[in-house]
Amino acid sequence: MDPNKIQQYIEGKASQEEREDIARWIDRDEKNHEEFRLLRNLYDATLWNDTEAPAAKLPTHKRGLSIVRELLKVAAVFLIAFGLYTWLLPVRKTAEEESLAMKSLYVPEGQRAEITLTDGTHVWLNAQTHLSFPERFTGDTRQVVLDGEAYFDVTPNKEKAFIVHTNQYDVTVLGTEFNVKAYTHTGYFETSLIEGSVEVSSSATKESLLLTPDTRAYTQDGRLEQAHNLNHDLFLWREGIIAFENELVKDLFKQLELYYDIEIEVRNTSILNYLYTGKFRTKDGVEHVLRVLQLRHKFTYEKDSDANKIIIY
Repeated sequence: MDPNKIQQYIEGKASQEEREDIARWIDRDEKNHEEFRLLRNLYDATLWNDTEAPAAKLPTHKRGLSIVRELLKVAAVFLIAFGLYTWLLPVRKTAEEESLAMKSLYVPEGQRAEITLTDGTHVWLNAQTHLSFPERFTGDTRQVVLDGEAYFDVTPNKEKAFIVHTNQYDVTVLGTEFNVKAYTHTGYFETSLIEGSVEVSSSATKESLLLTPDTRAYTQDGRLEQAHNLNHDLFLWREGIIAFENELVKDLFKQLELYYDIEIEVRNTSILNYLYTGKFRTKDGVEHVLRVLQLRHKFTYEKDSDANKIIIY
């Protein structure tokens, strides 16, 4: 069965004829029914907050391309789900195969996701984040690989440390809550500890820090630094709230590109080094954020929906 047709069916957008075809396909074989059920479960678990799409804020005559763009992102995640369904189906594997099999989840720009790993660890994934994890944790550690930003609520297990590998540092815990921000393309690393304890280390630089609650480790000038008194508002991205604290406007724009899947071209460079603190709901849209910024900084902007770009003057 064409996965695009199944997607349309799950979203309630299939025609009557397509619904009848898929219903017959599901009834034809128990394997088809199992495949559809697992795809639906994975779809429900990994497609999130479509009501927050910025297309809802566009004038009616400009919504078409943005809606298509959002549907393409949904389709991309759905295809990942379709590729993973065989992993979810009960199959017989050797212990060695289970320990070597790594699964991946990618969250596109403008989206967020939640996933529960097989040990019960709950993970929230921010936009443009890639997480690799085994289908089952074996051995004496639980290891995942992260490129992007994620919030972990790790199931305690004193016998099996939980290790998050990033391109620069490893974060090792037994059971705790912490946030990791490590996008490879930015070269920046940051881990914030909410509760429990974590060790941040690098085999390449031999650096190591043991964090206590309400502290963070971050890179600055190529070194690992430590700071106290976290601003917990910065973790509200899990709930669809963007928070900035003394953020350079140029870095703020980078985050807006990440959250809203849009390019921001700044021609009025005089505003880039101003600092800004504030909170926004992602569902209010990127233009709402820009209008609030205009209250403090003098600039104008133009939106080119065809190119999915905002130009700052």
